[in-house]
Amino acid sequence: MAALTINVSTVNPLGDRVFVKVSASEEKTAGGILLPDTAKEKPQVGEVAAVGPGRVKDDGSRAPMDVKVGDKVLYSKYAGTDIKLGGEDYVLLTEKDILAAVI
Repeated sequence: MAALTINVSTVNPLGDRVFVKVSASEEKTAGGILLPDTAKEKPQVGEVAAVGPGRVKDDGSRAPMDVKVGDKVLYSKYAGTDIKLGGEDYVLLTEKDILAAVI
């Protein structure tokens, strides 16, 4: 069976979808205790890797996206579809699942 190789540059989200590279989760607590993989929380911050063209409004025009490639964003904890590409973790979200831009 042939393996499918996908690069981030070939991922093109549709509609109001956003492709986000997940930031690494914390390895230890503020007190210095190392966390095992089973105790780590799912990260909620990432960097936008690709954005779709925007959702189609009722009149047929496209609504502009609020985020762009390179923005750091905070997103809902259990939102989106987790994807692993080339050893990196990504999540594919809808724009409404993004809660805030991180400055």
